[in-house]
Amino acid sequence: MLAFFHLQYSKMDKRVSSSEAALKGVQDSMTIMLGGFGLCGIPENCIAALVKLGVTNLTCISNNAGVDDFGLGLLLQHRQIKKMISSYVGENDEFERQMLSGELEVDLIPQGSLAARCYAGGAGIPAFYTPAGYGTEVASMKEVRYFNGKPHLLEEALTADFAIVKAWKGDWHGNLVYKGTARNFNPPMAMAGKITIAEVEELVAPGELDPNYIHTPGIFVQRIFQGEKYEKRIEQRTVRSKS
Repeated sequence: MLAFFHLQYSKMDKRVSSSEAALKGVQDSMTIMLGGFGLCGIPENCIAALVKLGVTNLTCISNNAGVDDFGLGLLLQHRQIKKMISSYVGENDEFERQMLSGELEVDLIPQGSLAARCYAGGAGIPAFYTPAGYGTEVASMKEVRYFNGKPHLLEEALTADFAIVKAWKGDWHGNLVYKGTARNFNPPMAMAGKITIAEVEELVAPGELDPNYIHTPGIFVQRIFQGEKYEKRIEQRTVRSKS
C-alpha cells in the first residue's frame, strides 16, 4: 500500500530541472500558446530556450508579440514564427514589418474573443457566438447568426500542442498563483494546451499555497520549474516629472 501511494504521489510531482527540460518534445511546425499581457507575465525563460532550440515554422498564439528585442520579438528576429494568432501588433516594429511584407501570416482577433477562444479550448467548448468583430474584416468567412436581433459571429476554440505560461508561485503538483496583470491570458492558456508548461518565480512544496488563492489547478499543468531570472521589462516607462 505504501509503495502504491509513493507511485501515485510521484506522478503528481511535475517538477523538471530547467526550461530546456520543460520544452522536451517541442518540434518544428507546432502550435504554441504563450501567456502574458504585453511584457507582463511572459514566460521569459522558455522563450529564450525556444530561441536556442532553433525550432521553426511555429504558429504562436499570444495576445501580442513582445518588443523587437525581448519576448516573442526574439523568435521573430530569428524567423522562427510562421504565423501569429494575436490581438495586438503595437510595440514591435519587426512584427509590423514582417506582417506588412507578407513574411508573417497574422490572424488578428479582438482581445476578448482571443481570451474566450482559449478558455473554450480548455473547457472543451468547440465554438461559440460573439458580437465582437461583426462588420469588420474579422467577420470575413465566418458564420453569422442573430440572437435577440443582434448579429453574432461563430468563433472556434483555440488549442495548442504546448501552452507555456508564467506564474508568480507554483507547487510541485502544478497548482499556480498569478499576480496582477499576468492573470489576463495565462489562466485560459494554461487550460488549452495538450501539454502545459509553467515557469514560476517561486516553486514551493505541496500544501504551502492557500487553496483559496490558486488560479490554475495542477490538473492542467504537466511540467513546472522555477525560472532562473526575470527581467520584467516595461514596454513604455512613464513617470511624472519632479515638478
